[in-house]
Amino acid sequence: MGANDYQMNYNVDMVFCIDTTGSMYPVLNMVKQNALNFYNDVTKVMTEKAKKIHQLRVRVVAYRDYLADGNTAMRVTDFFNLPEQSAEFEQCVRSLEADGGGDEPEDGLEALAYAMKSRWDSSGMKNRHVIVVWTDASTHPLGYGSQAPNYPQNMAKNFAELTDWWGDRQMPGVMNQSAKRLELFTPDMPGWNEITKLWDNVICYPSKAGQGLQEMEYQVILNVIANTI
Repeated sequence: MGANDYQMNYNVDMVFCIDTTGSMYPVLNMVKQNALNFYNDVTKVMTEKAKKIHQLRVRVVAYRDYLADGNTAMRVTDFFNLPEQSAEFEQCVRSLEADGGGDEPEDGLEALAYAMKSRWDSSGMKNRHVIVVWTDASTHPLGYGSQAPNYPQNMAKNFAELTDWWGDRQMPGVMNQSAKRLELFTPDMPGWNEITKLWDNVICYPSKAGQGLQEMEYQVILNVIANTI
């Protein structure tokens, strides 16, 4: 019996929360360069770990700052089915530009809330619902930009409510408790470090504040994703 006979089949949904302010050009460029081949790259790493992706869907939440950037503060896509929609996924990612942001903190928690409320697919025997956040900035408190005309309705009112959305073993939240995973490529700064300390199923790879994630390598990200699944 070969190694492939022991492979686990997974249906995987991933949401990429990407800070698209000016300093994030390096990581945006990396994502753009690899978007078309992302499905093949992930499945290759998964196969090496005796895991098999039966279905892969990817969604993008590109964020900045509601008060500083107005209508360009948050861009949210539907899920792309990969590999069938790899070209559309690449086109979406290539349309993202590193610009704006205003002050140093951005509205990362709102982006995370959007990701958590995704229409996750729970079909199949084995599911993973993975959120990946990339930023080199701290995050405003939830609601900081609520005076902006385009601020979303039905947003979590504060960090405590967002924590309830994530849930725990005693009080399940809006996501599937066994399927959910959160990967943070974020600085050790207020907002993000509370998540690392208080939430379950979180992996954090601290970034250096204000340096645009230059130290992030594509292969490292692929391995983190595969290990999380």
